[in-house]
Amino acid sequence: MRALVIGGSLGGLFAAHLLSRSGWEVDVFEKVGDDLASRGAGIGTHRELLALLARLGIALDERVGARVGERVCLERDGSERHRHPWGHVMSGWASVYAPLKERFPAARYHFGKAFKSLAEGAGGISARFEDGSGAEGDLLVGADGLRSAVRAQLFPGVVPQYAGYVAWRGLVAETALPAELRRELGNTYWMGLPEGEMFVGYPVPAREPAPGRRDWNWVWYRPTTDAALADFSTDATGRRHGAGGIPPPLVRPDVIAAMKRDAHALLAPLIARLIDASQPFFQAIFDLESPRVAAGRAVILGDAAFVARPHVGMGVTKAALDAQCLADSLSSERDVAAALARYDRLRSEFGRRCVARARRLGAYIEARSRPERGWTAEELDQRPERLLREIARELSEIPELAVET
Repeated sequence: MRALVIGGSLGGLFAAHLLSRSGWEVDVFEKVGDDLASRGAGIGTHRELLALLARLGIALDERVGARVGERVCLERDGSERHRHPWGHVMSGWASVYAPLKERFPAARYHFGKAFKSLAEGAGGISARFEDGSGAEGDLLVGADGLRSAVRAQLFPGVVPQYAGYVAWRGLVAETALPAELRRELGNTYWMGLPEGEMFVGYPVPAREPAPGRRDWNWVWYRPTTDAALADFSTDATGRRHGAGGIPPPLVRPDVIAAMKRDAHALLAPLIARLIDASQPFFQAIFDLESPRVAAGRAVILGDAAFVARPHVGMGVTKAALDAQCLADSLSSERDVAAALARYDRLRSEFGRRCVARARRLGAYIEARSRPERGWTAEELDQRPERLLREIARELSEIPELAVET
C-alpha cells in the first residue's frame, strides 16, 4: 500500500513516519524547493506530543525542549499582577522539524512539488503537480497547511476566517540580548494583558542547537480591523499582499515603529525591551473548520483540516495526534474505507472542539475590533487568574478535549 503525503512540514512528517512504521510505502511532496528548518518559531508541547516523539526515537533534550518555570503577568509599570505555577516544556518549530526530517529517507522526500489536483479511480488515487509530474497510490494525505490546495479540491469554499486580530511575533537569540535583560528574563513565561490584548514571551531551544543556548520567542495578540490589516499588509512599494500574509522582510518600517511605540506605552518595561531587541513580524489569526477530514481515499490533517487560534497552544500536538489516529485507524480496521471513516469521525469531532475552545479564549481580543457583535461578560473575561490557568493547558486537564484518539 502506498501513501502520497502532500506537504512536508510537521503534520506531513508525522504522518509519513507513522504510516511507514505501519508498513506503508510513503512519499512526501513539498511545494517549496528548499529545506524548511529555518522556518517557524516557538511552540508549546503536551505530554501526548512528547510521547509520540519518543515513539519515533526522538528524545526530549535541549534540542527539542526548554523547561520553563512559572507564569508571571506584569502590570504596565513592571509590577507583578499575578503569578501562576506551571513548569512546562516549550519548544521551537525547527527543533521538532529537523529530527523528523533527518529520520525520513531523503529519496522519498520530494522538494519543489506544488500540488495541482487529485483523481480517484477504482485502482486508487493519483496526484498531479504543477511541474507536470504525477504520482499514484492507495491513499492521499493532505498536510499542506492553512491554505491547503488538497482541502480546496475536496471541500471548495471552505476557507480560513479572519478572527479580528493579529499576532505580532519575534524570535531573538538569547546571546544577542544585553546581559542585564537576560538575567531579568530568567526562566519565566512572561505575560502582559493590556485591555483586549495579550502578550506572552518564553525561552525556546536555539534555532542552531548547542548546549545551553536558547532563543526568546514572544507573541503579542492585538485587535486589528480589516482596514488596519489591509494597511499592515501593504508594503513600501504600495503592493497589497493578500490573505496569505506579507513576507516578514516587507513589513513597512513605520508599521513596526508604531508597534514598538505601543509596546512602551502599554507593556511592562521588561517586555518592551525584549520587543525592541527583536525583528518583529505579524501573522493574522484565523479560524478554520472543515466539514469532514476524509473523502474517498483522501484525508486532510493538521492545519489543512482545522485551525484553532494559538491560545490552546496545540497546533503541532493536534497535527501529530491526527497523524497518529490515521495510522492507528489503518492498522486496526479491516479495510481502508472503514479506517478512514473512523479517522473522520474521531478527528472531526476533536478539531471542532479545539476551534470552539480557542474562540472562547480569544473572544476578549476579537471583541475589541468587532464591538458591534455584542459580547457576554464571560467572553470578555480577561482576568489573569483565568487566562494563566487556561492558556495551553495539558489535554488531560481539559474535559471537552477528552475524546477517543
